[in-house]
Amino acid sequence: MEKRILVIKLGAFGDLVLAFDAFHAIRMHHRRDHVTLLTRRAYASWARQMPWFDEVWEDPALRWWQWWGVLAWRRKLRSAGFSRVYDLQGNDRTAAYFRLLHPRPPEWSGPVRGCSHPRPDFQREPLPAYERLLRQLESAGVPRAGRASLDWLTGPVEDFKLPPSFVIFVPGCSPHRPEKRWPAENYAELARRLQSRGLAVVAVGTRADQDALRTLCRLAPWVLNLAGQTDFGQLAELARRALGVVGNDTGPVHLMAAVGAPTLVLYGREAEPQRLRPSGSAVGWLQAKSLADLRVDEVWTWLQRHWFGPMRPPSHLHKLFSDTRPDAPPQHPRPTS
Repeated sequence: MEKRILVIKLGAFGDLVLAFDAFHAIRMHHRRDHVTLLTRRAYASWARQMPWFDEVWEDPALRWWQWWGVLAWRRKLRSAGFSRVYDLQGNDRTAAYFRLLHPRPPEWSGPVRGCSHPRPDFQREPLPAYERLLRQLESAGVPRAGRASLDWLTGPVEDFKLPPSFVIFVPGCSPHRPEKRWPAENYAELARRLQSRGLAVVAVGTRADQDALRTLCRLAPWVLNLAGQTDFGQLAELARRALGVVGNDTGPVHLMAAVGAPTLVLYGREAEPQRLRPSGSAVGWLQAKSLADLRVDEVWTWLQRHWFGPMRPPSHLHKLFSDTRPDAPPQHPRPTS
């Protein structure tokens, strides 16, 4: 008999990418069941392209005082007849949804007190987010199913007139987190050094990143600026064609690392790379007390050591990509102090 399963992962963008392997494990475990994803409205249309779900619901994001909406939402949750919920978000909002289903909540995997399958305590282990999700599922009887295939995640890029050999820069991030941005002037200097090796640079981001990208393109006008012109599938396809990705801790970096692009992530002091690093087969990072203090020389030295070597041609990165096993563990150089 088909069961109804609810998976909760609201976002943000990078968090959804880090959940891909967990989504895949749930789908494989519930092959014969009807699986619904609950996510934020901003990601719902994208989630409907994913192969792991039969249905996608948009989170109503209700406030406590919107009692009429809360009652309608409770009716919808109860009438759906979910037999099990995988709460991969684990915040106060999803805990409130658990309480809305009292006195007879379904089986529930998550951090909510009183649920049937409580999430293990990871406080003492600096596990990456994707590993924590997989261990949560294992504790609920859902085995790992290997790396999720991302063949479905693609889009047309021919109209961008891409250079033959290029590195992707992601110089932006969430507008309310400016401390997560490596200065655009530094990206411009790095672009000059790559150009000296015969490599082009393609910059991606959202329209909210235009200030950083304007500065980058003013100082390095040969950079191809695709900010605001790419959807998620096109970002993935660009990453497959790139020699590598250098960027801040932001969603597009997680996506491009997930499809296998060699990726270098730049972190400030407030970040925890051991917990927040992208899920990918060729991922490294550098960290400084402040990203403004991370020198271009340090980033260039890392690229020389791990990507190029003293005399390696650009085609070496294509070999690095093709030689990387999909299930290989991520590479994590020692962070810069």
